[in-house]
Amino acid sequence: MKKIKILLFFIASGISFLMHSQQLVYKPINPVFGGDTFNYQWMLSSAEAQNKFTDENAYSFEEQTELESFTETLNRQLLNSLSQDLFQQEFGNAGLTVGTYVFGSLVVDITPTTGGLFINILDTTTGDQTQINIPNN
Repeated sequence: MKKIKILLFFIASGISFLMHSQQLVYKPINPVFGGDTFNYQWMLSSAEAQNKFTDENAYSFEEQTELESFTETLNRQLLNSLSQDLFQQEFGNAGLTVGTYVFGSLVVDITPTTGGLFINILDTTTGDQTQINIPNN
């Protein structure tokens, strides 16, 4: 029994002598966490391939017919002409003056600032708001 223990001890020590250890190093794959930046395209294509959702509201960039293009251009020109007429009626040749103006559901507030004029346009029906800064020369 003692001989078997000694024999097993030598076999175990011989095997452990032949074994080598190595250092395990974690290297992330994802570039967000410090991985190689060349993995980005592979990860993106892999995620898109697994994506089963489709965007129902995606824009289709179909080419317009000549008639549709002409109609859209005409509408833009008419709206531009109307806005110029309203601007001329409201402000005349003096240009923008400080104050609050109401055009239907639009409230236009013009205030002076140190950098120029600040124009705030609010649509009271939807709550949408646009802000424009016109700098001094």
